[in-house]
Amino acid sequence: MNLIISKSKNSKSLYIQKSFRKNGKTTSKTVKKLGTMKELLPLHNNSEEEVIAWGKQIAKQMTEDEKRDTDIVLLSLSQSKLLDKNKQTFYNGGYLFLQDIFYGLKLDKMCENIQSEYKFEYNLSDILSRLIYSRVLFPSSKYSSFEDSKKFIEQPSFELHDLYRSLDILAEKSDEIQKYLYETSKKVIDRNTSVLYYDCTNYFFEIEDERDDCRYGKSKENRPLPIIQMGLLLDGNGFPLSFVIFPGNESEQPTLIPLEKQIIKDFQLSRFIVCTDAGLASNDNRKFNNKGERSFIVTQSLKKVKKYIKDWALDDAGWSKDGVDHIDISSIRKQVDNNEEFEDGIWYKERWIKENGIEQRIIVSFSPKHRRYQRYIRNKQIERAQLAALKNQTVIHRNPNSPSRFLEETNYTDNGEIANNRSLSINQEKIREEEKYDGFYAVCTTLNDDIRDIITINKKRWEIEESFRIMKTEFKARPVYLQKDNRIKAHFLTCFLALMFIRIMENKTKNKISIEKMIDTLKDYNFQYFEGSGYVPTYTRTDETDILHEAFDFRTDYQIISEKNMKKILKKTKQ
Repeated sequence: MNLIISKSKNSKSLYIQKSFRKNGKTTSKTVKKLGTMKELLPLHNNSEEEVIAWGKQIAKQMTEDEKRDTDIVLLSLSQSKLLDKNKQTFYNGGYLFLQDIFYGLKLDKMCENIQSEYKFEYNLSDILSRLIYSRVLFPSSKYSSFEDSKKFIEQPSFELHDLYRSLDILAEKSDEIQKYLYETSKKVIDRNTSVLYYDCTNYFFEIEDERDDCRYGKSKENRPLPIIQMGLLLDGNGFPLSFVIFPGNESEQPTLIPLEKQIIKDFQLSRFIVCTDAGLASNDNRKFNNKGERSFIVTQSLKKVKKYIKDWALDDAGWSKDGVDHIDISSIRKQVDNNEEFEDGIWYKERWIKENGIEQRIIVSFSPKHRRYQRYIRNKQIERAQLAALKNQTVIHRNPNSPSRFLEETNYTDNGEIANNRSLSINQEKIREEEKYDGFYAVCTTLNDDIRDIITINKKRWEIEESFRIMKTEFKARPVYLQKDNRIKAHFLTCFLALMFIRIMENKTKNKISIEKMIDTLKDYNFQYFEGSGYVPTYTRTDETDILHEAFDFRTDYQIISEKNMKKILKKTKQ
């Protein structure tokens, strides 16, 4: 700090100024006004020398105070001074936690290798990292991602056209990036490749015409728009392993084997259990995973098995629970159906069958709670169907779970003859047929493991459903606005990487914060910048921010963070 005496025609004024570096040059700012010489002379024996000595002592004391560990920082703000036009002073720092993960996975090194191979000038690491950070914090179009990245404390080093050009490179290197990520992630998290979960979903486009892989198909959102499909593999601990993109008009079943062959080759995996739902449990997929050291656990629809298996599965006799065999569950079923209290738990039975040349074990479980839940949901649907019947509404079967599936249509005359007048009524036979399967759940496997272990493995399939929900809801991966296939693939690569980052954050914070709360906390993790002084947090310190600071080993929840200390934090997140 220095004492400055400003002279005008009629007076002298004393100020304390602070010098600092900005853009490699030394500059200064006023941090305190001491007063005019005329005001201060009476307080110092009318001696200018004493006033100046006093002022220098204050400057010295302020310098010492600022150097102390308590770091007292003085801000000089004026009510009469306008803000500088187009000067940014508000920044988001939530990306710092994601940046710690980016460099922890050494993705910057991977980007450097790709950049040296293609010889382009823009910084691929800067682009990829900001695509990931923006996908988590401010999900939107690529143009908006570029603009939103300017909200971060560190400004982008590239232009918008560089970002679009990089998408082609990222798409081309997608498989290589997934392989690299798998290797580096093993040093950051505990990967469990003994069990792999696979499922598919689709994403719609805000267009009317098909193009390239964007095709009309069965949309998960029931939207009459072209879609593109994504297959996702998770490891046994719920971390993303690999993904594939395929046209919207193709079946999802043939996508599993090529992706497995890819990870067998690239990830050097040979021994694993593949767990899928019934939609991906084709005979070809089962046969492929019945070779070598591979196995499968797949959901099996009881409605589609042969009659002798269905009769055995729905029979009340022959169940086991907690090591007790030969249990009859008829009394449990009656208690559930009569809305009485019932014994909690899961009953199960098993048998080996040979289907399409594969020896496999079918395991059927029965859950009273699931039975009651299914009845509750169906009764709500029946109520809606009854209301539609009273209003004589059109029957529209949008999906297998639509309430309109319980409606049947009859055309009649006053004499009971077939005519053009329509009557809607509830199909009781349809309801009775569905009720037979309430509470029952079946899987097929080639494993000889304990039934309870197999049921536990299969239960974790919810994590892949949650992953799709995160990408669609939190990351706003759809609708897709890009047009070229390679850029669409790059878009989903960034979504895949963003999902990985969030899962790692969950792991580092020991699942103490929900994903929704975590993302909201990062979005609100903002700072007000005062040039020459530092960054003042504008976020609220909460349990969530405390957990994040502890997990990532840096803190910003002080009243102010000096520019020097913020630089230390930025450097730490890049180690």
